Amino acid sequence: MKSGVLCLLRLTLRPVLLGYFLGLNDLIVSSLELTVHAGEPALLGCVFQSVEGKCVTKVDWTFSPREHAQAEYVLYYYANLSVPVGRFQNRARLAGALSHNDGSLLLQDVQEADQGTYTCEIRLERESRVFKTEVALYVLPEEPRELRVYVGDSALMGCAFQSTEEKLMTKVDWTFSPGKHAKEEVMLSYHAGPAGYSQSGGRFGSRVALAGDTAHNKASVLLREARESDTGSYTCSIHLGDLTFRKTFELHVIQEESRALVTTVARSPEVLGGNHLVIIVGIVCVTVLLLPVLILTARRIHGSKSSGTSTALVKSLEDRDKAPPEKHIYSSINTWEVTKEEESSDRSEATYMTMHPVWPSALNYPPEKKWAEGVPLTGQAF
Repeated sequence: MKSGVLCLLRLTLRPVLLGYFLGLNDLIVSSLELTVHAGEPALLGCVFQSVEGKCVTKVDWTFSPREHAQAEYVLYYYANLSVPVGRFQNRARLAGALSHNDGSLLLQDVQEADQGTYTCEIRLERESRVFKTEVALYVLPEEPRELRVYVGDSALMGCAFQSTEEKLMTKVDWTFSPGKHAKEEVMLSYHAGPAGYSQSGGRFGSRVALAGDTAHNKASVLLREARESDTGSYTCSIHLGDLTFRKTFELHVIQEESRALVTTVARSPEVLGGNHLVIIVGIVCVTVLLLPVLILTARRIHGSKSSGTSTALVKSLEDRDKAPPEKHIYSSINTWEVTKEEESSDRSEATYMTMHPVWPSALNYPPEKKWAEGVPLTGQAF
């Protein structure tokens, strides 16, 4: 009898242990999706309703950026100790009530690299199964935190708390500060309840109102008829029980005189069609790519011209130095014979010599040309 009980016990334990190690007894409670903007928080739910009243003994949160990628730990809880890990160390914490089997994760300041699949595993006391929840998190680009409007226009500032769980916000506060060290003043307050109500006052009065769906934890605010004195910092605070999410905007109210300049700059992309913009971008890119080549080519051409000019100048100077000196050839001119009548005039006989420079090229002149220039054919050269 005793051996039969032991055999039955072995047959019972083997499938349980085998299923535990192979993950056959893991129970996927739910697969959820959540979309948030970068810079905002995200509440990833992981709740298991135990009808047997068993307590949570261990919670593991892991992250995988894509399918089949190696998972990394985000946070683990064991023996009443919660420890965030790695790059999530200062941004992740448990936000659920473990006494109610709630192991939800609050991820602050979501980054684009946080997009992926988050897996929560909850283990209960005296329970072999592991209860899992998978959350696919999608991260959108960060919304602008700095807004510019003109005097008299309206400004919409978005504020929402994204969560996979149906946790309703209990309170919303909007505050305003005209400067860094200036005192904050309440712009609007909203208190949730069966008949939720909001109240505003101060300088804003009736110019401000909630513009979001409070049933989905959206508490955007609309500021109408903006004034120049409305320039400053606006902070939204959303309260969900003991959780608080804050988001700050910088609002600049511009004078009407600068509208024309700003409008011209802002509308310039609209004037250009899609094809025109592509062509302009292409021209700019080609110009940037060809500019270094053009500069190098111009430098080479300029260098070759300079070297050629200097070489020609040096060569001409050398040829001039090597040229033989010019020779001046002088010829004598025979005087005409003096007649006897001229001798009686008591003038002394004289022979006149006229020195004419004769260039080397003149030696080759024909006889007729030499007589034309006053050089006798029978002239002797000295």
